[in-house]
Amino acid sequence: MLFEHYNLRGLPLKNRIVMPPMTRSRAGKDDIATEMMAEYYAQRASAGLIISEGTQISRQGQGYAWTPGIYTQAQIDGWKKVTDAVHQADGKIFAQLWHVGRVSHTILQPDNAAPVSSSAIQAKGVKVFVDTEGRGPEDGVGEMVQHSMPRTLETAEIAGIVQDYVQAARNAIEAGFDGIELHAANGYLINQFIDSRENQRDDEYGGSLQNRLRFLREVTQGVSDAIGSEKVGVRLAPLTTLMGSEDATPEATYLAAAAVLNEIGVAYIHIAEADWEDAPVMPMAFKEALRIVFHGTMIYSGQYTVERAEQALASGSADLIGFGRPFIANPDLPYRLEHNLPLNEPIRELFFGGGAAGYIDYPTAK
Repeated sequence: MLFEHYNLRGLPLKNRIVMPPMTRSRAGKDDIATEMMAEYYAQRASAGLIISEGTQISRQGQGYAWTPGIYTQAQIDGWKKVTDAVHQADGKIFAQLWHVGRVSHTILQPDNAAPVSSSAIQAKGVKVFVDTEGRGPEDGVGEMVQHSMPRTLETAEIAGIVQDYVQAARNAIEAGFDGIELHAANGYLINQFIDSRENQRDDEYGGSLQNRLRFLREVTQGVSDAIGSEKVGVRLAPLTTLMGSEDATPEATYLAAAAVLNEIGVAYIHIAEADWEDAPVMPMAFKEALRIVFHGTMIYSGQYTVERAEQALASGSADLIGFGRPFIANPDLPYRLEHNLPLNEPIRELFFGGGAAGYIDYPTAK
């Protein structure tokens, strides 16, 4: 089933393989997508669907050096080169829209301000990637540093951030993307509102479960109204604790979140499963429960092999499968998987920042 065609709310996909979002920190000056990024994504256009690296919706939304934005005309124009290249290679691509919330540093923020979050809680030990000397991705030396202490968003500020998401979604469509994915996983801003440990608010965005889901609902409804719900996906990480984010009752919380997304009618939910070695497997009962409350497409990513992917598709729990790190070193990954060919090993030291090496120079099998 993995190599069969799939219809994603009217968008034809050539197979059920997804290239999920992966930060590579190679944007150019002013966080503009480059010609090299266009080549990188076009090389991987044999995926049924590419989801771009996390792309900040505003300067405030940035948490790492050299990540691309989509809030200026120059950034839109840069991404247009990427989407044109992918489409010319017969690919499909969504933009992942990203606000990191507290997972940032003052050096990355406008006027060196504190990052923002649902609540002023610092995640100890959570580090971000910064360019302390401001030399850029090719010449700079990135440094991992503890993220800065965040401040609590005022209630009156939240509507403005919702509008930043809405405008970013419009910008993504202008840039030629086939749709957008909201990053509501892995401890970033939307996740900081959802999870009970991070959200200590006492206004309408905190306290009860439905209040903690309010920001997710408003952002998702806003972008769906702007570009059409059939062009919107949402990434969730229900049972993982990343970037210090944790919920007291994750299964109940994320089933409720999935029900909200079903009500809005988004095209898909993209589940980020735990992907470290010896990570716990997500219980099948939870996946079945998700299917009951959400009727759209389900994407799962996290240490999948072809065998595991086929099992997930056959079981009905998944419709599409994401293969993350293997795509870094194998631009022709679908061909290699289909023909059971060996995979190139990625060079970890070249994951973030730098130039063409470890980015667009991995060989194909044919």
